[in-house]
Amino acid sequence: MPEAVLIVDDDANLLSSMRRQLRGKYELMMAQGGEEALGLLRQGPVPAVILCDMRMGGMDGIETLSRVKEISPETVRVMLTGNADMQTAVDAINTGAIFRFLTKPCPHEVLVSGLDAAIAQYRLITAERDLLEKTLAGSIKVLVDMLAMAYPQGYSRATRIRGWVRKLNALSNMPHRWQLDLAAILAPLGMISLPPEVLEKVHRGQPLSEAEATLVDRAPELARNVIGNIPRMGGVAQLVYLQNRGYDGSGFPADGPQGDDLPVDARILKILNDLSAISSAMMPSKIDFTVLELNAGRYDPFLLKKVRAGLENNDAGRTATTHLSTAVLLPGMDLARDVVAVNGRLVLAGLVPLSEAHIERLRTLAKLKLIEDSVVVFIDDKVVTRD
Repeated sequence: MPEAVLIVDDDANLLSSMRRQLRGKYELMMAQGGEEALGLLRQGPVPAVILCDMRMGGMDGIETLSRVKEISPETVRVMLTGNADMQTAVDAINTGAIFRFLTKPCPHEVLVSGLDAAIAQYRLITAERDLLEKTLAGSIKVLVDMLAMAYPQGYSRATRIRGWVRKLNALSNMPHRWQLDLAAILAPLGMISLPPEVLEKVHRGQPLSEAEATLVDRAPELARNVIGNIPRMGGVAQLVYLQNRGYDGSGFPADGPQGDDLPVDARILKILNDLSAISSAMMPSKIDFTVLELNAGRYDPFLLKKVRAGLENNDAGRTATTHLSTAVLLPGMDLARDVVAVNGRLVLAGLVPLSEAHIERLRTLAKLKLIEDSVVVFIDDKVVTRD
């Protein structure tokens, strides 16, 4: 289906003339005035190009295109006017961010050439967006899979925190925060650069040497440096960097912001990180929050109340489990227990949803008899057995 072109003018006769001229060349939409055009945009689908007259009763072309930019930023904007003075052009470009500026009367071939160029620009914009989104999704998946393989304990904890974030997002009093969602799952990424013996100490809660403690403290900085190289992930990288910074100025980095200068998402992530260190359950309990409040100064008091209201005592209490062969595992099943190799090394921590990469790895290890071919998962609608 060809891309749509929306033509906006307050002159009904001109709109009829345009429809006759351009019929068959484009998927046409017509709006008699700026308000009607904005109404069409809100209803959707949005057009690839909008051709808007400058001089209209009520909302003029510059205001219309400026509003179009807010509603549908990818729509390419073209101005058509009989008033070709310099100030009009400057205002249209600076305020409406137009792609082309056409003057009346506009020869048919010039009009078609301008619209074709605008459609080509729209295709370029959307192709770059699709490429960036696919690159972003692929890059995040690689990092998450790498984290799961190299640091299963951290991945398990991050998955639990991400689940808490999504539960908070679902509440009417907590808006959706996509950057926090990604920061939650990528927060432990810097830990995979640490020696295995240090990771083991962290997992077991054993004392660290001064040098080891410094490495652990600076892990968020390493994660930030990696994540920051991914397009559109600068905000996520900064949240990961500030994940251990307290509202009272405690924690890493020592020279970081504090109080209300800390990003809201970083304040939430700090609360959830510390909750996960206290609680080993799927959901934090009343006791967990009571322990957290012993150091209440580290947390934004308003956000702590919001988090507590959203998460405390909301555990569904799943306890029923079943043993499944790796051959019948499916993505999305929730692992109920750690998967441990025959040599005692942790392969995958419990309380995480299985991905395709996890399942493939478990099947390979089972074939090599490096793990038992029996994995414990929670029983719910996701469990499907095969013959």
